[in-house]
Order: sequence, then structure tokens, then C-alpha cells
Amino acid sequence: MLDYTTKEIKPREALRVNPAKTCQPVGAMYAALGVHKCLPHSHGSQGCCAFHRMFLTRHFKDPAMASSSSFTEGASVFGGGSNLKTAAKNIFDIYKPDIIAVHTTCLSETIGDDLNAIIQDIDIPEGKYMVHTNTPSYKGSHITGFSNMVSGFIHYLAKSTGKKNGKVTIIPGFTNPGDMREMKKIASLMKVPFIVLPDTSGVMDSPMTGTFTMYPAGGTKVEDIIELGDTNLTIALGELTSESPAETLKKKCNVPYKTLPLPIGVAETDAYVMALQEFSSEEVPYELEEERGQLVDIMIDIHPYTYNKTCAIYGDPDTVLGIAEFVLELGMIPKYIVTGTPGILFETRAKELYAKYGVEDYKAKEAGDLFLLHQWIKNEKVDLLIGGTHGKHIARAEDIPLVRAGFPIIDRYIHSYMPIVGYKGAMRLAELICNAILDRKDRDDAEEDFEMVL
Repeated sequence: MLDYTTKEIKPREALRVNPAKTCQPVGAMYAALGVHKCLPHSHGSQGCCAFHRMFLTRHFKDPAMASSSSFTEGASVFGGGSNLKTAAKNIFDIYKPDIIAVHTTCLSETIGDDLNAIIQDIDIPEGKYMVHTNTPSYKGSHITGFSNMVSGFIHYLAKSTGKKNGKVTIIPGFTNPGDMREMKKIASLMKVPFIVLPDTSGVMDSPMTGTFTMYPAGGTKVEDIIELGDTNLTIALGELTSESPAETLKKKCNVPYKTLPLPIGVAETDAYVMALQEFSSEEVPYELEEERGQLVDIMIDIHPYTYNKTCAIYGDPDTVLGIAEFVLELGMIPKYIVTGTPGILFETRAKELYAKYGVEDYKAKEAGDLFLLHQWIKNEKVDLLIGGTHGKHIARAEDIPLVRAGFPIIDRYIHSYMPIVGYKGAMRLAELICNAILDRKDRDDAEEDFEMVL
């Protein structure tokens, strides 16, 4: 039985209990699904591919299409080159994608398959493409895999003709389709021509039509990825996720980039809008000003209930930092923030964020896990939990309300359609947070106090 009772927390370097992350190929597969008529391909065993598809399907409630090199004992010993060559021919012949995006697994990485050499030796049909990235599961997280796959698309496909096209590349970070739609809406309102890579809207939130379509209408088209090399600027949203592919595009095609936090809450959505405004020189339209004003009005309305409430936030690094800043704007104190993704930059940015709001009593941990978070909460409780499904065991054990936000959410529905970015997304987050607090207040208040509220 796990012991949470002691206040002493011993360091654990080689063990994670209930990690706040999953493995690289999950992120790589999700990024590949954001390219139109792209089939993600897992270079490893069928079991790996099945797990990664299942993980995405449980969150998005939409099928995650992917293929596998189907390693057996022979490939595990002698390498999977012949498997990949056979797979590529079968995939192009039977499933007819425009592009295959190959990512590695623990097995193929341990063997040391040289995918670059293998792909060069494959007879790819004219007008079709094949790209790859390395995603060892024993390193990084799904965020690392997502970033690597986006870099892989840029490395293989982006080209510069020397003539700028007047567009902005937007790298949206590891976000839901609803978030990507909101980012695109804001860019459109600012009259900024853009290319989003990847774009899972219209793919992982595709409508029910009554007819099965293996490749839904959404996703970034291959010709748009090629055109990235001629864009004037890259806006990389989410420093820990999107800066690496932005740097890849800069090195390859000399496209300058600007890195911003995910546009969650007032300040960071303002920063996103201002970056677009600086590029387009357009006035901020009334529609965005109205949304911002509505959000501020909501924040004032709910302030008596959110002020000085403490919370713990866990999940993907950029999402955690974005939500942490928003709750600080609400007057709350994000006492604990944890991400399973390694990278000391998370703790550095957390320190800067807390200093900005004058908060000193906090704990932030990169490469952490939910066991550690539970220990912290055992030692000093918080009023609210914010994160994915796997924190509900802490919420149940400690009788703390849980607001589900981020990835993965596998025990609720509709979340991936609804944004948490932009002013509209912040309104939704504010609703979820405030209502969770009020639900608990209704449960715990004395009967006479409850009647007075009614």
C-alpha cells in the first residue's frame, strides 16, 4: 500500500508513480494527424501502435488512424528496414495517403534503425511523400514527440524560393482541435494570412456524416507545409512545445520567429493579439474587444469566490503554465504545479510567473508525477485541482473538487471541441473553475446559508 502520511519527501530519480505524461509516439502521432491525408506510421510493434491510437481515441472520442511496421522477433534482432519498405508499398497501394509520417518506438530506437537511409531507399510514388522523426519512448514525453514530428515535417518539406508570401506560420502547440479553431479565428479577425502546422481541427473533431472517411477534410495540406519556407514570420505558441520546430524553420529557411506562451487568460491572449496586430497593422476589431470586455466582467463577477483560493495544476508544461497565469489573474494561488515532461525551463518560467504576481509560497516540478503532487497535498491541502483525468484519484482521496482541463481527459466528453485559449476559452475556464467552487460551497454550507443564496 502506498504511504502518503509522512511529511518527509524523499527524492526519486529512477521511479515515476502515475506520471503526468505519456510517451513520445503519442505526441508524434497526434501531430501527424494534423496534416491532411497523412497516415501516421509507428515503426515498431503492433502493440505500441495500438496503445498510442487508443490513448488518443480515448481523449478525442474520434478514431486515430495509424499503421505499423509490425515488428516480430526477426525485425527485433535484424532491424525493421524490410518491414518499413513493405509497409510503405502496402500503405500507398491500399490506403492512398498523400504522405506517410513515420515515428520510431523504443524497439526500433534500441535496435538503431537508420530511418533516413531506409526512406531514401524506398520507391515513393510520384506526388507522394514520406517523412520521419525519432521518438524514443524512454526519453522526453508526448510533448517532445509532438515537437519532434512538427520539426520532421519542416525538415523534409519546407522550402524557400527567396520570395516571401506575406503569411505567418502559426505553431499551435499540443492543444485540442477546439483551441486550434480559436487561434485561427483570432488570426482571421486580425486579417492575418496564416498557415497552421499542425492543424487537427476538422480531423479529430470531424462531423458525423453517415459515411466513413479515412482522411477527413481538415489538416494542413502538404503544399502549405512546403510554403512555410516563404512565410514572413513564425508565431510559436507554447515555448516548451513550439520553439524547437520554429528554430528548425529558421535554420532551414531563415524565417524569423516569435515565441509566446499559450494564449490562455487575459494577458497571454492580449500578447497573441498584439503580435498579430504588429504583423498586420490592422485595428483590433470590436468583436475581440467585446470578448475581452465580457471576460473581464466575468472575472469581476466571480472574484468573491475565486479570491485567495488555492489550487494544484498538473499536465502538459505550456498548458499548466497558461492555466497557472489565468488563475493568478482570478486572484487564486496555484500552490502546486507539476508536469511530467522533463525540462528545467518549466521551473524557470514558473519562477518568473510567480515573481510577476508576488507569490512566494509555491512548488513547481518538471519531470514530476502525481504521487509527488498527492504527497504535497497530503502535507498541505488545496481548494481545487485542475488537470486531466488521472488526478481524479487524488480528488477522491482528499475530497477536493477537480476541474478537468488539458490532456488526457478520458472520462468526460465534448472537452476537445471547446477551447481554453483566447478570450472565449478563458470564459469557459472561468465557468468551470467558479462552478466547481460553488458546487462545493453548496454541498458544505449549512442549510440556512444555502436557502439564503437561493
